[in-house]
Amino acid sequence: MKANTKFVVGSAIILVTLTLLAYVGYTQSKTYYHTISELSKLPASQLHQRMRVSGNVEDGSIQHLESSVNFVLVEQGKQLPVSYVGRDPLPDTFKDGAQALVEGRLMPDGRFSADQVQSKCASKYQATPGSAGAMPSGQSHNLTAEPAGPAS
Repeated sequence: MKANTKFVVGSAIILVTLTLLAYVGYTQSKTYYHTISELSKLPASQLHQRMRVSGNVEDGSIQHLESSVNFVLVEQGKQLPVSYVGRDPLPDTFKDGAQALVEGRLMPDGRFSADQVQSKCASKYQATPGSAGAMPSGQSHNLTAEPAGPAS
């Protein structure tokens, strides 16, 4: 076999291998976002795909077990039981009532097996009731810091 032929065959093998690896990586990393309400309407072929689902953590539903953390997400009256089996620790903001986004797969028994959990505290950044929301036009908020302590 000539050197040019060996080079072309070797290059073709490398190119096909890299293309196949890129395709497999792309298809395995795709994650679809669905709401809890949409899950019951998905065709069977989509139920086994990797997906993201969000909702609020139901009060009193968090159970720390030996190999997982179980909790229930609620969205528009629909519930989704979730088992977190990931290796990373849960976020500090993960608690009852928090908004959570879970990533993983829906199991045949209807439970969601999550390997990633993100959360934010729903009430942390909301205005307190009775506070002035927007300022009337022409006025602005005073954003300068005042020193703490007695006034001189």
